[in-house]
Amino acid sequence: MSLKTNKELLDRAKAEGYAVGAFNVNNIEQTIAALEAAEEEKSPIIIAVTEGAIKYAGEPFFFDAVPKMLEAAGVPASLHLDHGKKMEMIMKCVGKGFTSVMYDGSSLSFEANVAETRKVAEAAKARRVSVEGEIGRVGGVESGVSSAPGGDEELLTDPEEAKRFVELTGIDSVAVAVGTVHGMRKQTAKIDLDRISAIAALVTVPLVLHGASGAPDETCVEVVKRGIHKINIGTELQKSFARGVADFIASNPDVIDPRKILRPGMNSMKESVRNKIRLFGSAGRAW
Repeated sequence: MSLKTNKELLDRAKAEGYAVGAFNVNNIEQTIAALEAAEEEKSPIIIAVTEGAIKYAGEPFFFDAVPKMLEAAGVPASLHLDHGKKMEMIMKCVGKGFTSVMYDGSSLSFEANVAETRKVAEAAKARRVSVEGEIGRVGGVESGVSSAPGGDEELLTDPEEAKRFVELTGIDSVAVAVGTVHGMRKQTAKIDLDRISAIAALVTVPLVLHGASGAPDETCVEVVKRGIHKINIGTELQKSFARGVADFIASNPDVIDPRKILRPGMNSMKESVRNKIRLFGSAGRAW
């Protein structure tokens, strides 16, 4: 199956009323786990990668191996650069098999964010790569992405500003700040659902929720109803992977084969991905 762009995945999700999960991965084991879950659930999937993940696993892995893995997947899949900040890396991803990139100019002034995001959109879309921007600031720290504390009123996305941002930049989807925080290890985020509805009423492109590991399950279901059509999950996957590996080592201290040690982590992470796919309503939506 050919790689899809985020635009293809998310426009369809918006039309049919579900969200596609963007699952952050750092290595081959996590990539395989996420894809296995998507294939078993017959769900479209976005494999999300940060600049830090590329530095860790190496460019050959994410530029050569992963695009081939997604091409061979049995479900529609996109390879997405998450929170891109360096133009050099963003454009490298555009030319090396990524089908979607995010430019994160959320720490800039509105005018500067518009100008820089528009540059990325013009360059990437000329190569048929879809583009995500961010307006407002999702706080916290995850995978090298840091920002101000989340949830502060002045950092949340203003609906009218979001509308202007999308119109001025030409992006295909927009990440909004509505109360989630990157790196949350407990599902205690207090999300402004009415703000999501207000933004969705004004913005024509799909809305994106970052930092959703901190969102309670019932809230994940509700945000989709309110207009979110891409949901990013990272911290929860790291937790489940680490827990699976730790439990196995504790029970099998003499095992040294990394394949046997890492597979329980993969299985644990796969269950986390599977659960999110079902919550987001994308199970059975592969085409």
